[in-house]
Amino acid sequence: MNYVSAENLSKSYGVKVLFKNITFHVNEGDKIAIVAKNGSGKSTLLKILMGKEIADGGEVVINKDIQVVLFDQEIDFDPKLSVEEFMMTLDSAPILALKKYHHALTSENPDDMETALAEMEIHKAWDLENEMEQILSQLKITDLSAKMGTLSGGQIKRIALAKLLTETRAEHRHTLLIMDEPTNHLDVEMVEWLENYLSKAKITLLLVTHDRYFLDAVCDKIWEMEDGNLYLHNGSYATYLENKMIREDNLNSTIDKANNLYRKELEWMRRQPKARTTKSKSRQDDFYETEKIAKTDTRKETLALDFEMKRLGNKILELRDINKSYGEKVLFKDFSYQFQRGEKVGIVGKNGAGKSTLLNIIQGFEPKDSGEIETGETIKFGYFAQKGLTYKEDERVIDFIKEIGENFPLANGKTISASQFLRLFLFDDQTQYSPISKLSGGEKRRLHLMYILYQNPNFLIFDEPTNDLDLPTLTVLENFLQNFQGSLIIVSHDRYFMDRIVDHVLAFEGDGKIKEFVGNFSEYRENLKNEEKSPKVEKTEVGSQKSEEKSTVQVVANPQPTNNQQPKKKLSFKEQHELETIEKEMPKLEEQRSKILDELNNETDYEKIAKFSAELESLSKKLENFELRWLELQD
Repeated sequence: MNYVSAENLSKSYGVKVLFKNITFHVNEGDKIAIVAKNGSGKSTLLKILMGKEIADGGEVVINKDIQVVLFDQEIDFDPKLSVEEFMMTLDSAPILALKKYHHALTSENPDDMETALAEMEIHKAWDLENEMEQILSQLKITDLSAKMGTLSGGQIKRIALAKLLTETRAEHRHTLLIMDEPTNHLDVEMVEWLENYLSKAKITLLLVTHDRYFLDAVCDKIWEMEDGNLYLHNGSYATYLENKMIREDNLNSTIDKANNLYRKELEWMRRQPKARTTKSKSRQDDFYETEKIAKTDTRKETLALDFEMKRLGNKILELRDINKSYGEKVLFKDFSYQFQRGEKVGIVGKNGAGKSTLLNIIQGFEPKDSGEIETGETIKFGYFAQKGLTYKEDERVIDFIKEIGENFPLANGKTISASQFLRLFLFDDQTQYSPISKLSGGEKRRLHLMYILYQNPNFLIFDEPTNDLDLPTLTVLENFLQNFQGSLIIVSHDRYFMDRIVDHVLAFEGDGKIKEFVGNFSEYRENLKNEEKSPKVEKTEVGSQKSEEKSTVQVVANPQPTNNQQPKKKLSFKEQHELETIEKEMPKLEEQRSKILDELNNETDYEKIAKFSAELESLSKKLENFELRWLELQD
C-alpha cells in the first residue's frame, strides 16, 4: 500500500536551494532514515509532509486512508495539566472510549456503562490502558500526578514520546510515524528499549536521527539529502557510506573530464570575434553546462592536521576523595581518579546520576562537599556544555570565530585561517558570511563546537556533544577527536560516538558508586551483561580505590555454586524497577487500608458499609499480591 508519493518537489529560501525536483515514495512497512547536513532541509521536508509548509513546486500526495503523526523537537503542552491528563488529551477513538469508560465507572446512569462497554469493544481499547502504563514505565515516568510545567525538558520529551507511541498503538488505521531526533535526552537503557520497540513494531516510519546504532537497528532504507538532491539507499548505514563514496568517485572522474573539455571550449570561446553572431548556439550552451560541472566543488577538507596544542605537563588532573550530595541523594562518595596524558574517558549513567555535576566540579563551576582537585599548570580546558551559544543578534559567523583569532596554529609552524577552519566543519563561504541568527539549531550547535575547538584547548570536556548535530558533522568531529593529542572527557548517550572515541569508561551506578572500565562503551555494556549473568563478580569501585593503578571489572568464568545452593540471580532492569515500584506502593496501600478500616468501625449506614467492604477486599487482595511478588523478587 502506498502511503506518500512526491513528484519533482522543490523548496528554496531566498537564494538558498534546499532541494530541487526530488521524487520519492513511502510504502507501508517502510522504515526510512533521513541523513543530511544541518540546514539541508530535513525538517522542512518533514513539515511539508505534515502540511505545515508548502513546497515551491512539485506535488505531494498522501493516501486519504492514513494518518501522519509527528514527534517533533518542539513539544506543545499545557503546563497546568498533570502527566495523566496530558496523556489522555489524545484525540483518537480508543482513547475517547477509554475516557468514556472511566467516566461510566463513577456515573449513576447505568446506560453510560452500557454505551462505554460497547465502544470499548468496537475500538478494541481494553488493552490500551495497560500498554500506556507499560510505555510510561519503560520511559521512567512514574508520577502521573505531576504537573507538566514542573518537569524538566528531558522528562517532557519522554512523556511526549510515550504519548506518541500510545497514539500509534491506539489507532488501528494506517499510520505514518515521523520522528525527529527521538533519542535526544534519553539515557542508554531507554534508547535501547525504544530501538527494540520500533524495530519489532509493525509500523511505517520516517526517522531523523544522529544515532547510527539506532539507525541501523530500526531502519532498512536511507534517504541522503545533499546539494539539493535526494539519493535513495537500500540497506544499512555502511551500505549508504559505500554508495556515497562510489558516487563521489564517479563525480570526481566526471569533473576531471569536464575540466579538460572546459579548457578547450574556453579557448574556442575566446578566439571568436565578439561581434560575430554565427557562433554555434548549441555549442555555447554546452560550454556553460561544461563550465558548471567543471567548477563543481567536491573538495572534502581533511582533519588529518597536526595542530599545535599547548604542551601538557606531567600533572594533568587528579581527583582525591571527592564527595557530593544533594540532601539525602549521594552523587559520588570518596571518588578518586587520576587522568593521564591523551586519555579519552567516557562517562555514562542514568539521567540525574551526577555526570554533569562532576564536570562542573572539575572546572570549579560548582563546589564539592569535600575532597581535593589538583589541576596541572599547563591545562587549558575547553568546555562544550548543553546550554548553547551566546552571540550578538546581527553578528556574522566568520566574525564570531575571528574574535578568538585570525588564524589557527599548526605544529609545523604554519597556520590556517579562520575561514579554512570553518570549512573543515562544513561551513561553506556563503554560510560563513551569514548572521548567526539565520542559522538552524543544528548549525548553531556546530558553531558552538567550533568556537570551543578554535580556542585550542588541551583538555576537552564535552557534555552531550552529539545532541542536534548531524551525521556529517559527527563524522568530522570524530576524526578530529581521534587525532586529538590532549585529554578528553565525554558525557554522551551516543553509543557509536563513544565506541569510536573513548578508551576508558566511568559508569555512574547510583548511590555514590562509580565504576571504572578499561575499554570502549560497547565492551563495557557487554561486560555488564556478563556480570548480570554471573553470580561471582569482583567489582572495582573507583571511589574506594586509593592507588593510582587502573583496574577493570573481573568476571569469573563458569562460577560454581557451593553447598548445592542455586546462585542468587541478579534482577533485570525491569524487575528492579518493579521491585522499587512495589516498595513505594505498599505503604500507600496499607495507609489506605487503615483509613477504610477506621471508616468501617465508625459507619452504621448499610450501603456505605458495603461500599467500604468492597474497597477493603480489593485493597487487601492487591496488597497480598504485592507482598507475594515482593518476596519473589527478593528471593
